[in-house]
Amino acid sequence: MSIRDPYEVLGVSRSASAEEIKKAYHKQAKLYHPDRNAGDRKAEAKLKEANAAYDILGDKDKRHRFDAGEIDASGQERVYNYQNYRPHSGSTKRGAGAKRWFDENDFSTEDILNDLFGGGKRGRGGFGGFAGMGMGGESGEDTLRPGKDVNYTLKIPFIEAALGGKRSIQLAGGKEVALTIPPGTTNGAKLRLKGQGVSARTGGAAGDAYITITVDPHPLFRREGDDINCEVPVALNEAVLGATIRVPTLTGLVDVKVPKNSNTGTVLRLRGKGVPRAGGEAGDQYVRLKVVLPDEPDDNLISFLQKWSSASGFNPRKKAGME
Repeated sequence: MSIRDPYEVLGVSRSASAEEIKKAYHKQAKLYHPDRNAGDRKAEAKLKEANAAYDILGDKDKRHRFDAGEIDASGQERVYNYQNYRPHSGSTKRGAGAKRWFDENDFSTEDILNDLFGGGKRGRGGFGGFAGMGMGGESGEDTLRPGKDVNYTLKIPFIEAALGGKRSIQLAGGKEVALTIPPGTTNGAKLRLKGQGVSARTGGAAGDAYITITVDPHPLFRREGDDINCEVPVALNEAVLGATIRVPTLTGLVDVKVPKNSNTGTVLRLRGKGVPRAGGEAGDQYVRLKVVLPDEPDDNLISFLQKWSSASGFNPRKKAGME
């Protein structure tokens, strides 16, 4: 089957600008895209034809060579008929050394290849040496090559990565798409947007867009697997006497009881306050207490501790075996 003139396929004149050709192609690509014509063989053929036409006219060099008659509508080199090859009936006579373009109405493809290659044997994919070189197989159809994938980077807050969320992002060309951040997303994770890459010119599926996630660090939280760790300061009296304090979590502040006589390094476990898991459960949050003294000296505290230290004789380093 002959291939139609690419200008005719895209419905543009031979003097059309590059922008006019691009708009005409995008119009047809949108009209015949597989997402809108699932299972429609005619639409698939139309899209393949539009892709092939744009492959010629969308490339400055190819368009120039096509307009000059150097390549045909399929992008293949045209074949010369030189004087030393045997003449064919219906051929136009020229002077010595003259050449002309073959026309499919004058000669059969088999005659041309027999002249040039000594009568190569015809195989399943065409004539010898041409099978598998993009000239089609038994069906005569070009391989439907997919479009290229594209890569983006997206920076998100720590809590959004942990709990998940939704946001709208802008891809190349200004297109906005909705993106779902799954709960438990880690730094460096890749999200795939199927079909949001570069459109294929050969009728194949569009490429995909891959979003690499970069997670901002959090000033309080540190993640280990599905668990969250944080350090919470407590006053001396809260550590000694015990207290109920407010502690930050991924979902907000919660009340936590500090046991009496807590030391710096005491760890409290908040069950289910970590990163959500796929099964619906969540990890835990571990709160490490840190005893903090007032910034300014407190005379009453100093006086009390002087009396207490002389009476108790407590030496933590001796207890730890350091003295």
